[in-house]
Amino acid sequence: MSISLETFGDRWSLLIIRDLMVRAYRTFKEFQEAGEGIATNILADRLRKLEAAGIITPRPEAADGRKVIYRLTEKGIDLAPVMLELLVWGAMHEDTGAPCAVIARMASNREEVLAEVRRRWREHDPRPFLPKFGEDGDRTGRMPRR
Repeated sequence: MSISLETFGDRWSLLIIRDLMVRAYRTFKEFQEAGEGIATNILADRLRKLEAAGIITPRPEAADGRKVIYRLTEKGIDLAPVMLELLVWGAMHEDTGAPCAVIARMASNREEVLAEVRRRWREHDPRPFLPKFGEDGDRTGRMPRR
């Protein structure tokens, strides 16, 4: 457990991994504008640490070599089950702002969700897995406990 927490256990690293995995964010600017309020120096530090740990990999964007595109590595995508459980747990115990119906569907279809997240990663699918919250008219709040 301590090795895992040492590698990716702070709030910002987990949010970056989440954004790569389900929101399809790929650039420094997208992470910065995610609405979490991360400072640029912290973001740069966490991206460096995640890269050094082999969780993400950077590459220059084809159209503009100055722009860096980040992507989860296989080691990073292997965190999908952990991230899904954290997302569901948070929605069950706190008002997360996440649409209840979306989280409930994810909770009741874990294997399908994980297979789709992996498929999107494998195929470099640029579409976000989760909609931006508040855009689909879904009720938000705390998800009922089992």
